[in-house]
Amino acid sequence: MSAIDLDRKLAEADSYLQILIDQVKDLGEKIERCEDLGAKEQYNVIKITAEEMIESIKHSILVLQVARQTAGNEVELGSTVDDLLLCDTETSQIEPSLSVSSTSKSETNLEIASEALDELYISPVTLTSSTSMPNLADNMQDDSHSMSASDDDDDFYDAEEGSSDSQHLTQDNGQTEDPIQLIKSKDDQYDELYDDVDTEELDSLQNHGSIITHLLSQVRIGMDLTKIVLPTFILERRSLLEMYADFIAHPDLFSSISDFESPKDRMIQVVRWYLSAFHAGRRSAIAKKPYNPILGEHFSCMWDLPDSADSGEVVEDGPVSDDGSNNVFFIAEQVSHHPPISAFYAEHYNKRLSIDGYIWTKSKFLGLSIGVHMIGQAIISVLDYDEEYILTFPNGYGRSILTVPWIELGGKVSISCAKTGYSASVDFLTKPFYGGKKHRVTCSINPPNDKKPLCTIQGEWNGVMWAQYDTGMNEKFVDTKALPIIKKIVKPISEQKEFESRRLWKDVTYHLKNKNVEEATKYKQKLEQRQRDEARERKETRTPIETKFFHEVGEHWVYDRPLLKRLTESQNASSKISDENACISHDLVQDDVQPIADQDVALSSNHEVPDS
Repeated sequence: MSAIDLDRKLAEADSYLQILIDQVKDLGEKIERCEDLGAKEQYNVIKITAEEMIESIKHSILVLQVARQTAGNEVELGSTVDDLLLCDTETSQIEPSLSVSSTSKSETNLEIASEALDELYISPVTLTSSTSMPNLADNMQDDSHSMSASDDDDDFYDAEEGSSDSQHLTQDNGQTEDPIQLIKSKDDQYDELYDDVDTEELDSLQNHGSIITHLLSQVRIGMDLTKIVLPTFILERRSLLEMYADFIAHPDLFSSISDFESPKDRMIQVVRWYLSAFHAGRRSAIAKKPYNPILGEHFSCMWDLPDSADSGEVVEDGPVSDDGSNNVFFIAEQVSHHPPISAFYAEHYNKRLSIDGYIWTKSKFLGLSIGVHMIGQAIISVLDYDEEYILTFPNGYGRSILTVPWIELGGKVSISCAKTGYSASVDFLTKPFYGGKKHRVTCSINPPNDKKPLCTIQGEWNGVMWAQYDTGMNEKFVDTKALPIIKKIVKPISEQKEFESRRLWKDVTYHLKNKNVEEATKYKQKLEQRQRDEARERKETRTPIETKFFHEVGEHWVYDRPLLKRLTESQNASSKISDENACISHDLVQDDVQPIADQDVALSSNHEVPDS
């Protein structure tokens, strides 16, 4: 069989697979409507068998795609395989077809395979602020081969040295990113382990067949990636908790939310900050994976706002010790390991503004890409207006993981304020296979009780975004290329506590920076084993997990000492002191009045008129 014939057969297999998925979907709906228990049981047997067959076909097509593209024939496939790898109910909007492109000859064969499998994925999960964590988990596919993160406690893996001899990857387009403008504080302390961003170029993985075989031998479609041993070079030298701090990489945009007088302008500013919050977390165009935080790990930092004078006032009982009232402060903690949940909190004291949120990450292997569902929410509290803005997060995807990995965001998220009625819908668009651009985002901001948006925004979430208002005005809404990143201030490692992120991972970070993979792996394994031992001890002694800064309320995680709570306590304490002072003053007045009254009585008795 020729290469073109194989391509045609693979495209046909995609089509038949889609038909089979649609039929199983229809069968499931029929089972729901069936009232005959006997027939319903028979239908379920057929459905389970068909689902198992679908998974086998998916995996077979994936292996054939990889084999086909590593065979050395330059034929570009319009496959819809990656659409089908995770989607359980939706049908692909792109028809499977075969296209031989003359321009594709400049790409490597494995890159073509990755493009065919990766760039078509459409997320089946839509996060909304009203959706609880368990319900969202139920919406994600858990096929018969998936491995739950709660199977046991022996599952803390980031990467191993299995690929220590592998070379680093290079960018596929040969282009370099424009240097990012960075604003540093006068109190900034340079840390070479974290302040030096990797600049090494990365080679293609096409020649590393052993790594490809190693990965494929470990995974199945839809598998949870908790236990997967990934190549060490994909590790980014920082914890996931520190990466979440980059949500506030533009603290000036965040802190100015409360400066606007109208609810419409405040919602627009919330959206402006939100759309600027994702690009800073990716330090390069190449996807790397931060460390998995261990249970109890925490990270804190602060930002000095540009053109903002230091008030000299120290905030007592704030998120960071010795924090000033005119700074933005951030703290995050890993509050759960099964499932992996990170909680975070930030505030600006003088602006009476805070954000309190949590994220539960759920990773899935999708073929030649990795999907990370970011489940959770955050609440921005604008205390002066008694407003809360509830927002959710997009899903993340690591594309082309066997060639030059890159990050993509996808899915619909919402931003809403119940008090004012203003809302926004943000759609992070994944790149289509045929044409289209990467990193596209669209957004509409709606006034209360009106479906017609007052503002529509479109552009690239890591580039320029333009806004068009219902008044006819157009403006550049956000330009992340020109927007300077304000560098966060982190305490030196020597001053950090045992479970603070940079201190906890310092040995791993040091050896990764110096490209000593074996030593990095050794120190990482120590942390992994330590967490397993602590989990085993808690289980044996039936000791509950105690978090340091956050607590669970229903299905949500919140900060123990948010700004509103501290201000309320302070006002109550002030009122109590005022009342006590008033009582003391009243008692003193009474004490002064009584002797005078006694003297008047005495004088009156001494000057009595005698009887006539």
